[in-house]
Amino acid sequence: MEKSQNSHRSLPKRIILVRHGESQGNVDMAAYTTTPDYRIPLTVLGVEQACDAGERICQVVSEGGRAAGWKVYFYVSPYERTRSTLREMGRAFPRKRIIGVREECRIREQDFGNFQVEERMKAIKETRERFGRFFFRFPEGESAADVFDRVTSFMESLWRDIDMRRLEQEDNTNVNLVIVSHGLTSRVFLMKWFKWTAEEFERLNNPGNCEIRVMQLGPGGDYSLAIHHQPEELQRWGLSPEMIADQQWRATAVRGSWYDSCPWHLDNFFHHLKDSSVDDESSDEPCRA
Repeated sequence: MEKSQNSHRSLPKRIILVRHGESQGNVDMAAYTTTPDYRIPLTVLGVEQACDAGERICQVVSEGGRAAGWKVYFYVSPYERTRSTLREMGRAFPRKRIIGVREECRIREQDFGNFQVEERMKAIKETRERFGRFFFRFPEGESAADVFDRVTSFMESLWRDIDMRRLEQEDNTNVNLVIVSHGLTSRVFLMKWFKWTAEEFERLNNPGNCEIRVMQLGPGGDYSLAIHHQPEELQRWGLSPEMIADQQWRATAVRGSWYDSCPWHLDNFFHHLKDSSVDDESSDEPCRA
């Protein structure tokens, strides 16, 4: 009997998140007063950063020229600064290695409102620090929690693309996904993927312009940041010791045993409960109303 095309999941070897290069808005907040956020361009330095990021990513996915059969597929935010970043990054890749590119609106920047008055935005961002960065919603804009919802929808589409082999992934092909997006969107993507809590999100530092974060597939079938990145780097990003330990575990773990091997999420809620024994289970009291 012939196997179905989807009888097993052929996963990309890496998912690489890239923040755009330096933009005019990064060096002059007044740019947002007269230019819509989605039209903010890269600076000259931002163009150079994007070219360098392309070279670095090419080295990663080709494993310094040692890998055979590697390919890349790009997802890009529709904003001018991300599109320009991808154009400059693309110079580093042979055309035959690029499977395709998709402009994806759901990985756009957090919406801060329309034209942004600089002094007003400074006051609003100070309020956000007191309120909490994840749940604070900008007037006429979004919260990070809103971004989480649309990133979740994007991930569902991403898994469908993988399951339907729309990325041309074959068992003998080394496929790498590169997502060119924004700082907060990248942090939310990692939060959703690794099931980090809102409190853990608050710890995270924004990536620098054209900084890359590599999620690599481990031998056990799970993705981890700890395969490509060192613990010191993860610490600089804001990951707690427990979050780093989880990444190290994911690098070699077999899928399915997560709560048994790394129970610290359970401890966040149930650390005050005593351990149960087999004897205890037979005499459990009913739950309180």
